[in-house]
Amino acid sequence: MRLLIGLLVLALAAPAFAQPFTPDTVDLAAAKKEGVVSWYTSTPVETAQKIANLFQKETGIRVELFRSGGSAVVRRFMQEIDAKRVVADVLTVSDPAAAGAMIKRDLFVAFRPKNFDKVPAEVKDPKGYHVAQRLNLAAIVARTDKGLELPKNWTDLTHARYKGQMVMPDPSYTAIQLMIVGTLSRKYGWDFYQKLRANDIMIVQGHQQVSETLTRGERLLAAEGADQYAWNDRHKGHKVQSVFPTDGAFAIAAPTAIIKGSPHPNAAKALAEFMLSDTVQKLFPGEGIYAGRSDVEPPHGNPPLSQIKLIGVDYDQIEKDAAAIKKKFNEIFQ
Repeated sequence: MRLLIGLLVLALAAPAFAQPFTPDTVDLAAAKKEGVVSWYTSTPVETAQKIANLFQKETGIRVELFRSGGSAVVRRFMQEIDAKRVVADVLTVSDPAAAGAMIKRDLFVAFRPKNFDKVPAEVKDPKGYHVAQRLNLAAIVARTDKGLELPKNWTDLTHARYKGQMVMPDPSYTAIQLMIVGTLSRKYGWDFYQKLRANDIMIVQGHQQVSETLTRGERLLAAEGADQYAWNDRHKGHKVQSVFPTDGAFAIAAPTAIIKGSPHPNAAKALAEFMLSDTVQKLFPGEGIYAGRSDVEPPHGNPPLSQIKLIGVDYDQIEKDAAAIKKKFNEIFQ
């Protein structure tokens, strides 16, 4: 399930001329009778809560929200599945590699809701086993008010001038970082991360902790940061900016899927459809997030993805290597 970056950019930059699309139906009366839906997600916590509140206001269906980092969400979900307990109704994580593996295990329900056709083909399963709720843009993030010379590419981060200045998240907690570590370690070798370790880089749990570390001034440079957090911090008055490396930034999809055999199957479909609604998709740009739908504008002040050089991610390979990637990273930074 390799993400074809060039095709994705084209799809996001221009409308697609697709065949007429008939969405799958949602039995809203049955969903309201179920009355509740369990949503496991790595969507940023404030945004996730807004979506849950909006869905409950619109449908009367209560959302039981479990929110954590992508890798942590997948780990909990798979532990429950392996224990033959299906708790989650809907899963949204920034881990296309894990989504592909779950399809192979027949854990998802095929569902193509309204607006499914407005999501680029490269970030959804054609049969509807998952579809991108949003796209996570990840790059280097830097403080701009401390006289820091900004890096131009990923390998610049190994320069001695940045010693003691950097922070980045843990791939065992956040799936986005897992995709990036898996890709950059193949592109530049594990020596790249050995050099970051020698540069006294700080490892924190997730992207929220990266953001807090920068805004407090404990570190000045995120050696991998989420553009959405930088966007929000900037709009709160902090002097931070995303640096899109000349060797490429990352656009990681956040697939949403309905869980097979879940307790509330109709409410699950209602929530999954709501994810692609105007209400949610047009909420994202105001949160600094690139929407999953190609007809929604980027966050205000941000360039469209077509103007950003992106690095392709081999999700199949990362899914195979995930445990080894985390193990090697932990060995370097323990």
